[in-house]
Amino acid sequence: MIALRASKEIRDGTYVNLGIGIPTLVSNWIEGRDVILQAEIGMLKTGPLATGNRIDQDLINASCEPVTELPGACYFDIVESMAMIRGGHVDLAILGALQVSERGDFASWLNPTRGFPHGVGNIGGSMDLAVGAKRVIITMEHTAGDRPKIVKECTYPLTARGVVNLIVTNLAVIEVTPDGLVLKEGYPGLTPDDIQSLTEARLTVAPDFKEIEL
Repeated sequence: MIALRASKEIRDGTYVNLGIGIPTLVSNWIEGRDVILQAEIGMLKTGPLATGNRIDQDLINASCEPVTELPGACYFDIVESMAMIRGGHVDLAILGALQVSERGDFASWLNPTRGFPHGVGNIGGSMDLAVGAKRVIITMEHTAGDRPKIVKECTYPLTARGVVNLIVTNLAVIEVTPDGLVLKEGYPGLTPDDIQSLTEARLTVAPDFKEIEL
């Protein structure tokens, strides 16, 4: 549901990079549309995730999941791929996160609560995408157990400051504005109060708040 809702934010003609985890599922909702997916490991026009006899282990996304090719797909070195990202040629990055703050900061590369004395992390290309893409959407579950992931201030090491434009979770769609977080949509059966009770940061309810349409 999160990936499907996020896919509705993609306009035709858009160059999009999908981060690992939930974002990769967005690829299953763009077939037949004029959307160009860029895999940072060196591929343009990535298609939906591959299954069955369509699996080719030489065709993978950033999560090392097998993907399909769309007509016109091309391949290149990761150096050229990162030049596309750092050069501002990616219109939209859809990324995962461990925490997002009320100012649009987000933390995604290190979880200090897991594993070794200093936690478990993986930088990957997230920092480049966060500052290189023209727009950033975060897709994630709304909470980690009983802990809110949308917080006043990130307590995990930051990936980037003030870059998030929209947050799509399993409970809500939230816009990040200069005045704070605006609750735009909620999943069926949830009230704004329900969503606020699971969110540390203060939410302003949009005048046109509505039930999400998938």
